[in-house]
Amino acid sequence: MKTTRLQTPRRPVKKPSNNLKDPVGVYCRIRPLTSEDTECCVELISNTTIQLHPPDGIKVNRNGEFKEMQYSFKEVFGTFTTQKELFDVVARPLVEDLIHGKNGLLFTYGVTGSGKTHTMTGSPGDGGLLPRCLDMIFCSIGPFQAKRFVFKPDDKNTMEVQGDVDALLERQKRDAQSSTIPKSLSSKHKMDPEFADMITVPEHCKAERVDEDSVYSLFVSYIEIYNNYLYDLLEEIPQDPIKPKWNSTPVRNAEFIPPQSKILREDSNHNMYVAGCTEVEVKSTEEAFEVFWKGQKKRRIANTTLNRESSRSHSVFIIKLAQAPLDADGDNVLQAKDQTIVSQLSLVDLAGSERTNRTKAEGSRLREAGNINQSLMTLRTCIEVLRENQMYGTNKMVPYRDSKLTHLFKNYFDGEGKVRMIVCVNPKADDYEETLLVMRFAEMTQEVEVARPVDKPICGLTPGRRYRNQAFKEELTRKLELRGGPMYGEDSSTAEALLQSFASLPSVEITDPNDEQTLPRLIECLEQRYKIRQMAAEEMKKTVNAIRGMIHDWDSKFAAKDNYIQDQQEKLLEKDRFLNGQKAETERLEKKVKTLEYKIEILQKTANIYEEDKRALQQELEERDQKLHRELSDKRRLEQRMQGVMTDTKMKWEKECERRVQAKQLEMQNKLWVKDEKLKQLKAIVAEARTDRAEKPERTPRENDKKVHVHVRSASPPSVPNAPPVRLRHRRSRSAGGERWVDHKPVGSVETDTVLQPHIPNAITVAVPNEKALAKCDKYILTHQELASDGEIETKLIKGEVYKTRGGGQAVQFTDIEKLKQEAPGSTRKRRSSQSAPPQQEETTESEWTDVETRCSVAVEMKAGSNFGPGYQHHAQPKRRKP
Repeated sequence: MKTTRLQTPRRPVKKPSNNLKDPVGVYCRIRPLTSEDTECCVELISNTTIQLHPPDGIKVNRNGEFKEMQYSFKEVFGTFTTQKELFDVVARPLVEDLIHGKNGLLFTYGVTGSGKTHTMTGSPGDGGLLPRCLDMIFCSIGPFQAKRFVFKPDDKNTMEVQGDVDALLERQKRDAQSSTIPKSLSSKHKMDPEFADMITVPEHCKAERVDEDSVYSLFVSYIEIYNNYLYDLLEEIPQDPIKPKWNSTPVRNAEFIPPQSKILREDSNHNMYVAGCTEVEVKSTEEAFEVFWKGQKKRRIANTTLNRESSRSHSVFIIKLAQAPLDADGDNVLQAKDQTIVSQLSLVDLAGSERTNRTKAEGSRLREAGNINQSLMTLRTCIEVLRENQMYGTNKMVPYRDSKLTHLFKNYFDGEGKVRMIVCVNPKADDYEETLLVMRFAEMTQEVEVARPVDKPICGLTPGRRYRNQAFKEELTRKLELRGGPMYGEDSSTAEALLQSFASLPSVEITDPNDEQTLPRLIECLEQRYKIRQMAAEEMKKTVNAIRGMIHDWDSKFAAKDNYIQDQQEKLLEKDRFLNGQKAETERLEKKVKTLEYKIEILQKTANIYEEDKRALQQELEERDQKLHRELSDKRRLEQRMQGVMTDTKMKWEKECERRVQAKQLEMQNKLWVKDEKLKQLKAIVAEARTDRAEKPERTPRENDKKVHVHVRSASPPSVPNAPPVRLRHRRSRSAGGERWVDHKPVGSVETDTVLQPHIPNAITVAVPNEKALAKCDKYILTHQELASDGEIETKLIKGEVYKTRGGGQAVQFTDIEKLKQEAPGSTRKRRSSQSAPPQQEETTESEWTDVETRCSVAVEMKAGSNFGPGYQHHAQPKRRKP
């Protein structure tokens, strides 16, 4: 059996009791342009709208068009807005809520160099929001401040109210410590002139409806979020006497050992706080700002390309106000924790987002920029998830814990106070892209709603008791001064009437022991007083009885009224239950509507995606149809081209076949003619032989016969009168036609000094064949030279025809070869022209020409139609063409 893992139950989140929500107040402040900047990309349209103009060289739309965008805010402050105007609109309502026991968060957001720190701190002679907030707080609670150490913060983010004795002991202990160490911030001394002008606020303002029956104490703390770590800027680092002592207030940008980082914790009310953070109790604006300035000097500030004093961390200045009511007498502070109210106002100066390609940051500056951008990205993500949960009714987890910045202020977004943001904008054109991202984040932040904070509980004591107690003390002091003695109480009108109704006591002075009149008169007077007292007692009893009756009547009436009220309350409860049911049903329907709207939006997005896919597929289908049509047209053109090629090839082959048939016929005719010539020669030889045998005796020696034969055969054979005409063969190239030729002569060709040279008109002579030359010609000839066996140069003219290939190129098909050879005279075969030759030649010639077989073989070697002797051979051998 598989065991189930036990999980710690999630702690219920504290929610406000009311359902009223207010959107996050987003304001915009435009910084004036500097003298170096000339182009402006931000225009103020109205007191709530600005317009962004893209500078030259930046295309906003994909089609390359310029697009001007407008953004709306709760209020827009132009370049001429003063710090007083900004404070009255943005920060003053937060200070009033702080005095009335409500929390608030104010942070500045923007790119680096947009004026966030100036807006929060100010400049000499013109204080920012922070000194003005402190001045308004002390102007409002100045006469109602408690003495030091009456309120004492503990480690659990709560306030403990001490009595006068404990507070006095704490003050004495502090005074004893101050005598051994340098004077603290609370000691009166001259202010630092560096910030003296910043806290001088000529327009003192005061909150309305301040509770005069309460006492107040103000505590400040200063936190820095650097590289996603929390540091206390007011922490006093102990000095080591051995190590060299470094300045307790180091100069900006100086290298010093950072203090120990702090951790975040959650208190009993599920509020986040920085554990171990220093909280300083201040009693004046000067003291509070001096504490702030001390921490400001420890803040990380560096010089970058875009800003001379760029904040490298997020700073959080927390103003915590503790208040508790006075007792019924208006003298002492109530020490009940449920009556103590602690409210805080967080003033956050966020570090500016920046791009490293513009700041050229390296090393530690690059790591700081990465952490700053990461924390701001987490803030954007949290705002986006909150917006989605509120608009569409989803329940996604907000990633507060991804960054210390968002984790520290998660309570504000969960409904623990008002949230306001000031978007600082630098209108120069170089910051256009970063400003565009800031505008989008501000537009998204305005759609987030935060629950309205709950009002502080009423203590139930009589209001105005402080001033009444003061008036009573003043009157008592005046009466004591007049009477010169103690006064236990004021005379009552009833006691005076009762004393006046009594008879005056007689003189009781007895001078004579025998006096019998004084004591009887005193006894009579006392008896009369006793009777009056009895009568007054009886009257009192009657009055008491009457009052008791009236009280009983009133009780019965009150009981009836109570019953009626209970009935009405039951009816109201029923109505409330009915209304709650209707409200729950309305909320359910609203959530259902939001869910359906969310689904509709998702379906709309899905439909838009499908429509885009459909359009893409239709476009792809059209492209494929066009491609198919192009392929079909190309196929048709290719078919037509192939048909033309086939027709041309067919015609060429038909012509070639006709040519070959004619050549074959001519060859056969030549063979027949040669055979006829051979037969005629044989007949002539036979007839001549018979005639010679008839004329000479039979015993004639064979040498004589040979001589006769040689003499007779010395002449050429007689021509046949009826023979067909012989086609003359010329010693010139058969390439001399009307076609265009490509005459390919390699670079190493040797010029021969022969009489017969090939002459090719309309020829393009090239050393290397190329496609351009082949495309212009129909014939091709290659001049090839090689060394023959007898040592002479033999020149071959290799001819061919140029054809166009299917791929659009050219091909050469060789048809025949012509050979040109130059021989020496001694190596050629000669005819016998006279009978005065040497005997050896006669014998050779006789033996060669008298032999019938030799003569027949010589006749076979001769070409048909040739009138040259048997010693000449024409070396034009046609090459068989491939079918």
